[in-house]
Amino acid sequence: MSRHVIENVSGVLIAGGKSRRMGHDKRFLRVGGASVFDRTRTLLMSIFAETIVVLAEPIPSLDVHGCQVAYDAIPDAGSLGGLYTGLMAASQPRVFAVACDMPFLDTKVIRYMVSFDEAADVVVAELGGRFQPMHAVYSKRCAQFLKTMAERHDLKIQNLFQKEELRVDVVGAEKFSSFGIGLRSFQNINTPEDLAFAESPTSDKL
Repeated sequence: MSRHVIENVSGVLIAGGKSRRMGHDKRFLRVGGASVFDRTRTLLMSIFAETIVVLAEPIPSLDVHGCQVAYDAIPDAGSLGGLYTGLMAASQPRVFAVACDMPFLDTKVIRYMVSFDEAADVVVAELGGRFQPMHAVYSKRCAQFLKTMAERHDLKIQNLFQKEELRVDVVGAEKFSSFGIGLRSFQNINTPEDLAFAESPTSDKL
């Protein structure tokens, strides 16, 4: 695959989570010697010409150099609100949106998903019967639906995939088999146990 910087899709790093299950701010968790936030920001900037960091509020200690910063347009709407904010801030017609708690993002997997179907409004992986909405591609057409969902307090991004007006492409696990540690790209950290698992030799298996 080409290593060019992608111009027509914006990278969106959703980093406004409250880390309830972890007990402290996941953005500053360190895996492999670097914070998960810095790992993700650096990777997105190497892939996308435009990278947007979505925050709930200013965090002076976060390094957002080289990124556009957007603050939640819809307060207290979780990841769904962060996705909406990222879509509204993006200058490109599509975004690749990812959470800040995924320390093993794989460049090849991200590029594959972005190129999977440029006409789709959503490109999302389904692994083990579960969608991966925070490692997915969204078009700006999704924004209006996300806003309506937030107004109704329907904050499950997965419910967006049921909208008949949107073209949704679901990518199965078998599509990532040629990428080596591809499935590890979807691994996130929600609890201290997840963090310990992320640093274990078996962490490449979901």
